Amino acid sequence: MTNLHTVQRALLSVSDKTGLAELGQALAARGVELLSTGGTAKALRDAGLTVIDVAEVTGFPEMMDGRVKTLHPKVHGGLLALRDNADHVAAMQEHGIGGIDLLVVNLYPFEATVAKGADYDTCIENIDIGGPAMIRAAAKNHSFVNVVVDVEDYAPLLAELEANQGATTLAFRQKLAMTAYSRTAAYDAAVSGWMAAQQGDLAPRRRTVAGTLAQTLRYGENPHQQASFYTDGSARPGVATATQHQGKELSYNNINDTDAAFELVSEFAPENGPACAIIKHANPCGVATGATLKDAYARAFDCDRTSAFGGIIALNQPLDAATAEEITGIFTEVVIAPDADDAAREIFAAKKNLRLLTTGGLADPLTAAMTIRQVSGGFLMQDKDNGHISLDDLKVVTKRAPSDRELSDLLFAWKVAKHVKSNAIVYVRDGATVGVGAGQMSRVDSANIAAIKAQRMADVLGLPESLAKGSVVASDAFFPFADGLLEAAAAGATAVIQPGGSMRDNEVIEAADEAGLAMVFTGMRHFRH
Repeated sequence: MTNLHTVQRALLSVSDKTGLAELGQALAARGVELLSTGGTAKALRDAGLTVIDVAEVTGFPEMMDGRVKTLHPKVHGGLLALRDNADHVAAMQEHGIGGIDLLVVNLYPFEATVAKGADYDTCIENIDIGGPAMIRAAAKNHSFVNVVVDVEDYAPLLAELEANQGATTLAFRQKLAMTAYSRTAAYDAAVSGWMAAQQGDLAPRRRTVAGTLAQTLRYGENPHQQASFYTDGSARPGVATATQHQGKELSYNNINDTDAAFELVSEFAPENGPACAIIKHANPCGVATGATLKDAYARAFDCDRTSAFGGIIALNQPLDAATAEEITGIFTEVVIAPDADDAAREIFAAKKNLRLLTTGGLADPLTAAMTIRQVSGGFLMQDKDNGHISLDDLKVVTKRAPSDRELSDLLFAWKVAKHVKSNAIVYVRDGATVGVGAGQMSRVDSANIAAIKAQRMADVLGLPESLAKGSVVASDAFFPFADGLLEAAAAGATAVIQPGGSMRDNEVIEAADEAGLAMVFTGMRHFRH
């Protein structure tokens, strides 16, 4: 097997015609013979190039609405033949099979067709058969054949041909083959995932996850860990689809925390008023609504100013100059918002280390999606937690019912608790968090930590009593004992929202009544591990 192999004959058959004419012209200028099919052949001829139809090579016309055109020995023989194998060469000569040194194929746009909401039959017709078959054949025979499946590889291909006088190296062909198999694997994953969804199969026997490299990261959670960022092709607004306007590239932790911040702030519809979420280590350290975006940020910041330093800020409305000016008062890693006006961008431009991301909209918190978590020997998959409750879902279980103000704050606290690591306790007053307890092994410890934070911020702000006085409290899961609830009551909470369902619910309800608390059950929990 020789390292260099000259490209003399190419087969081009692409759905995406981007850069096709330029590629064809560059190949023709090198004397490469061009074979093609259907619309690709027409596009090449329109560019003034001489093209041989695959039908002329095979002796069969395209048929069955284009379903059958390249599935033929004169195509696959030309891709699969080992040029240094005497028997293969003899078979090629006997059957009139010409070698194909370069295959350029991008597949029918199945993923895009599904994303557009096309009907079942249209999606089926956009499942490519000949393309993947040729790609796999060419990739297998990369000792002699180059296979290009992405427009992004056109320029590297031409550069390789230029560097080697019309030939390519084995290392280059190996890389192309790897990319090709990754593409067909991702394509098949999209098809199988779609078909499982069409059949309502929530747990198919085999599950494949695919992604496209968006960024090679400097490192992972820690400098000794390597990491990369992949996108799944979803158009859902968020960190994966956002535009970065300034600042150095995002790190692994930045991406994780920014996603957490944006998912949380997306719980608050912009038409209901400005909202801000500040995240540190994937946990909220301040969430608030306000009369203005600047007000919402200031109120979120006043929940835990210490933790907010070096945090991630997410906004549910376009960033304005007043809010931008306020944010620059401390060091912030990332700000993500649906948009930002020119004045805000100019203010941020002076902070070279601050990243600004705009998404074009909020993420729909009710979107159906899957989450993945790796475990040793496998991975767990589940529906994204898009559970929501309304006033009608609440069950008052205490003698005292919550007031309208308490009910508003209870629903706010419940939205936030959903995004706090379990065990989660969230104190809220007047549409702003005033204490967050996250990730503790004991629910009573989470209640205590949140209360300590509320008192600490009151001291910072020079207030005579804890921020938790007159607050409501949310617990992401039921109180197994009354102690956690009593801790919240001691901190000054007046109303409680929790799922209910404990064997000791009656004891907890009785304790709430004795403390004069109002309590509602949701019937839904929000564990977040």
